[in-house]
Amino acid sequence: MTDNDTRPQDPEVAAELEGVPSELTEGGDALGELVEALKGDLEAAKQDVLYAKAETQNVRRRMEKEMADARSYAATSFARDILSVADNLSRALESIPAELRDDDKMKNLVAGLEATGREIEKVFSSHGISRIASKGLPLDPHQHQAMLEIPSADVEPGTVLQELQAGYMIKDRLLRAAMVAVAKKPD
Repeated sequence: MTDNDTRPQDPEVAAELEGVPSELTEGGDALGELVEALKGDLEAAKQDVLYAKAETQNVRRRMEKEMADARSYAATSFARDILSVADNLSRALESIPAELRDDDKMKNLVAGLEATGREIEKVFSSHGISRIASKGLPLDPHQHQAMLEIPSADVEPGTVLQELQAGYMIKDRLLRAAMVAVAKKPD
């Protein structure tokens, strides 16, 4: 302690302070500066912890979203491959002439092909795959791909007149754009 310290000395306090460096016991400036520095370090550490917690929470949210997307859209490439099978089946059904549909020998074959088509549609539906509506609607560049223009005075220009190939969505994402023929003003 300093000579000009007028506080009464408690022998127990003096015993406890024995061995403590003098810069910590003498003069409040050094001790105050040290306390202020430690307070600053503590605040910086608190901020670092808050930032780390926020970053961890953001990473967790991103991972949860990526996992949900992976679950929802895992079948996308497989679904694209199966679309060609569904297209071939529907083309086969459309190509069967009416006289063969009425033939007793072909009725079972046609019924089986139609049942297979319904089953494919059911499986698509259960996995969130839906067909894009096209015919009679305005061209939507996010869902339709215009393959050709047909002059028409009956409908507004830009209206889909014919669907050349069906388009599909998987949940809220485009799986395959519908290939369409669009109306244009007559020449």
